[in-house]
Amino acid sequence: MKFASRAGQTNKPKMAFSGYNKPVNERTISSFRKIAIAPHPSLPEANKEAYKIAQFLTQHGQESLMAMLYEEKLVQSIEKHEIDLLIVLGGDGTMLRAGHICGPYDIPILGINAGRFGFLMEIRLNEWKQYLPRLLKGDFWLEKRMMLFCSHKRAGVELTTHHVLNEVVVGRGKSVRPVHLETHVDGRYLTTYVADALIAATATGSTAYALAAGGPILPPELRNILLVAVAPHLSIDRGIVLAEGSSVRVIVHTDHDALLCLDGQTPISLLDQDQVDVCAAEHNACFVRFQDPGYFYRNLTPHMNRNPATGISR
Repeated sequence: MKFASRAGQTNKPKMAFSGYNKPVNERTISSFRKIAIAPHPSLPEANKEAYKIAQFLTQHGQESLMAMLYEEKLVQSIEKHEIDLLIVLGGDGTMLRAGHICGPYDIPILGINAGRFGFLMEIRLNEWKQYLPRLLKGDFWLEKRMMLFCSHKRAGVELTTHHVLNEVVVGRGKSVRPVHLETHVDGRYLTTYVADALIAATATGSTAYALAAGGPILPPELRNILLVAVAPHLSIDRGIVLAEGSSVRVIVHTDHDALLCLDGQTPISLLDQDQVDVCAAEHNACFVRFQDPGYFYRNLTPHMNRNPATGISR
C-alpha cells in the first residue's frame, strides 16, 4: 500500500512519520479505498463504538465495511484486496487474529483497545474521535512486525501451514509428563529438550508466553526467533535468540499426547515423530501507529506494572 504526500500547508508543518521509523517534515495524505471495522463479537461496548466509527467515516466521505472478525465477507474482502485498512476493537487476542488475516495480504491494522491489557493496541476505546481525523489525513506511520511461518508434517507429508504473530508452542497435552523435543537450527542439531513445551517466538511474542516462561524482551523491530523451554528438566534452561533468517525444526518424541498451539488458538494434536518447522514468514503484520517510534520502551514499564489479576484478553 502506498501513500501519496504533499508539503505541509503551514510554515511549520507537523512532524509525521512515513514508513517505519522514518520521520519526514511533511504531512502524508492517505488514499484509502475502503476501511473495514471489526469489533470483538462478545464485547457490547466495542460493537457500539464500531457503529459510531462507521458513521464517522461515512460522514467524512470514506467508504467502509462493518463486519465481525473472521466473518466470511470480511475475510473475502481482504483476500480480494478490496480493503486497505482494518480497524479492530478488542484486546490483544483480537489483534493477533487480525494479524493472521491481514498479514499475508500486507493490510495495515489499527487496534482500538476494548479489552483489559491491550499491549499491542494503539489507542483506547474513548480516544478514537481524537485519532481518526489524523488517520484520514495520513498523519501516522506504519510499524512492520515479523510473523512466523509454521509447517506441521507427519511421515514427510505436510498437513497444515500457518502464519503466526506471537509464538509457536510444541508441548505436552493433558498428561503432566514432559515430551522430548529434538530441536535443529538451520539444519544442525541443537539439543533435545525434555520439557513441558518449547516456545518459538517473534519479538512481538517475547512479551507474551515467552516472557512468562522466563525469556527476554526483544524490541519489536527485530527479525529474530526466540527459543524458550517451559519447565525444562536437565535441559537448556535459558532462552536462545537465533540470528535473523534462522529456521527451526522440532521433532516430537513421545508415548503420550502432545500438542501444537499457535498464538493461543485451538491446539493441534501431535503424534510421535511429528515434525514442526518454523521460519520467518514472507509477509509482516503491519500496525498503524500515532506515537513516535520510541513508544515501546516508554510504555513497557507501565504495561509490566498493570498486568490484570483477573479476566482474559479478548
